[in-house]
Amino acid sequence: MRAVILAGGFGRRLAPLTNEVPKPLVPVAGKPILVWQIEWLKRQGVTDIVLAVGYLRHKIFEALGDGRKYGVRLFYSVEEEPLGTGGAIKNAAPYLTDDIFIALNGDIITDIDIRPLTAALEKADAAIALVPLRSPYGVVEVDGEGRVLAFREKPVLEHYINAGVYAIRKEALRDLPDRGNIEETLFPKLAQQGRLRAVVYKDAFWRSIDTHKDLEEVEKMLKTRPGGGP
Repeated sequence: MRAVILAGGFGRRLAPLTNEVPKPLVPVAGKPILVWQIEWLKRQGVTDIVLAVGYLRHKIFEALGDGRKYGVRLFYSVEEEPLGTGGAIKNAAPYLTDDIFIALNGDIITDIDIRPLTAALEKADAAIALVPLRSPYGVVEVDGEGRVLAFREKPVLEHYINAGVYAIRKEALRDLPDRGNIEETLFPKLAQQGRLRAVVYKDAFWRSIDTHKDLEEVEKMLKTRPGGGP
């Protein structure tokens, strides 16, 4: 089974860090985001990885090469212009030769187990990982009379969000757009046809790195975790 990492974005909200370095190479707790992802995939037996690259791709070529130093094989699918998440996966189709592949956004660090995702494909053409929504703000609890009962700092809410990690059957590639986002094209179509499943990960480590604040918070989290990783 192969994986494709969507690593072609501009990462504008992380500027000026991303003026000279592509977002997936931004270091977090001493390692580029892509290296965290490669190591996570390798631990789960995925050693053939396609990198869908665009912006500052030569930097990724130079940093990661053929993947040998990480114990994996890297392949590169090049976007000459932004294609969106769906278009980027379709552009990488020549490298996705197995019946099932994993796709993920190039700005997340996680430890989720991909086996439940692939197992969900027994009754579907694609499966998406869901993680609990963490409030970006502190929450104030009050009673019916307006008395403040407690303050909760950025609690986990009783809602789930798309984790940006997917298991997809190869035949679903035909339904992907040449340009456009998978969340707005393929997934709504599959959901309408009953061909999309979701797997909830309540206790997994998962963080998306979109802003400087995210970067600072994830670095602190990783440095305090046992073994220094997710």
